[in-house]
Amino acid sequence: MTEPAADTPAHALRPTLDALRAAWRAQRPGVAQRRDDLARLHAALRGRLDAMADAISADFGHRSRHESLLADGMTVLGEIDRLRRHLRRWSKPRRVGAGWRLWPARAEVRPMPLGVVGVIAPWNYPVNLALIPLATAIAAGNHVYLKPSERTPRTSAFLRALLAEVFPADRVAVALGGPDVAAAFSALPFDHLVFTGSTATGRKVMAAAAEHLVPLTLELGGKSPAIVCPDYPLARAAARLVTGKLFNAGQTCIAPDYVLVEADRRDALVEALRAEVARRYAQPQARERDYTHLVDAAAHDRLQGLLDDAAARGATVLPLLETVDARALAPTLVLDPDEDAALMGEEIFGPVLPILGYRTLDEAIAYVAARDRPLALYPFGDRGQAEAVLAGTLAGGVTVNDTLLHFAADRLPFGGVGASGMGAYHGRAGFDAMTKALPVLWQRPVAATDWLRPPYARLSQLIDRLVR
Repeated sequence: MTEPAADTPAHALRPTLDALRAAWRAQRPGVAQRRDDLARLHAALRGRLDAMADAISADFGHRSRHESLLADGMTVLGEIDRLRRHLRRWSKPRRVGAGWRLWPARAEVRPMPLGVVGVIAPWNYPVNLALIPLATAIAAGNHVYLKPSERTPRTSAFLRALLAEVFPADRVAVALGGPDVAAAFSALPFDHLVFTGSTATGRKVMAAAAEHLVPLTLELGGKSPAIVCPDYPLARAAARLVTGKLFNAGQTCIAPDYVLVEADRRDALVEALRAEVARRYAQPQARERDYTHLVDAAAHDRLQGLLDDAAARGATVLPLLETVDARALAPTLVLDPDEDAALMGEEIFGPVLPILGYRTLDEAIAYVAARDRPLALYPFGDRGQAEAVLAGTLAGGVTVNDTLLHFAADRLPFGGVGASGMGAYHGRAGFDAMTKALPVLWQRPVAATDWLRPPYARLSQLIDRLVR
């Protein structure tokens, strides 16, 4: 297993960026080079999936091996495949009309690499959320400087060793370290910066990037609601909510953060959720093998504080399992929490699910619409009900009648809106975000504009017709 590595001194960050930029300017990667880079990255990661899962599990205290292979292995490999498959087509100039007024000129849009892209990755999916933006930036023809999370040090060391085997040091570099290194990193003059993390930290990153007018892709999370519409089968809703909430122990930026259900069906949903959790984790072996721990003791203490605060304000707190480890917080329902409870004001990021009752679907839609726009939204209902939810709200992405899966749909852009982020990536959206769509107008040797010059009196009637 890869052991934690030494931090990168803050004073070394700018020289590394300068070296990456100088190498990029000296030889910008062509399409063949990019495809070769992606192929080698794919092969290197595929050959180290066991080591990857071991490193992540060691950082978490325990993380389900299957969850690591699915979320941090299969997803990344699939995205690299997609980037390679479409790269030639996406990189070609695209002809556009120049308009009859500029005849006989022709126009095109060229996707041009930006230079050096910075990536600040979080700890919850430490390989996925580092390598997908990195691979996208490589596909777009950029060099990359990656800052993985200090909260998963073994995985960060794994990433640095993996990338050092695939890329020369002046094409991809990795900075390790804590908040001081991250703060200095976010203030570097990148050509583009991708940050995934909390809204509070995203504000700091945006402020630091503003000094150099660095364009940003921010993936920030927030409180993603699920709305169980009238008459939707509760057993089916419960099964899909449990999957979305307990995958990675709820440490997912698009996990359902709270559930709205008709008040007179709330208790029935609670029982359906209890039964679903019991089916999956009743056996001690299943809890030991398949139930992921919280990333560290600080995460556990924070969530326990949220539960204690909710209980003190009168909410009913219902643990659904006994756990087998101090860092494995039990799946817990919180019924009708007070609006001033801390867990209703910040992203939960753990296996805790508040449930709130509503009287009418319109009331539930208004509740969501009155709050910050979430990264994800999960309506459970028929087509008409889902359309009503979509018409009355706005979110970064939506899965209807399930959870999480829009992230895995490789033709859908992934990104937030408002407090949940800005910009998008995955597939073509990421390629476009990390290139400049350069407009180019090609003029002919002879053109009508050769006669469009003072004195204008001889062209007054023509100009008047053109304008009007």
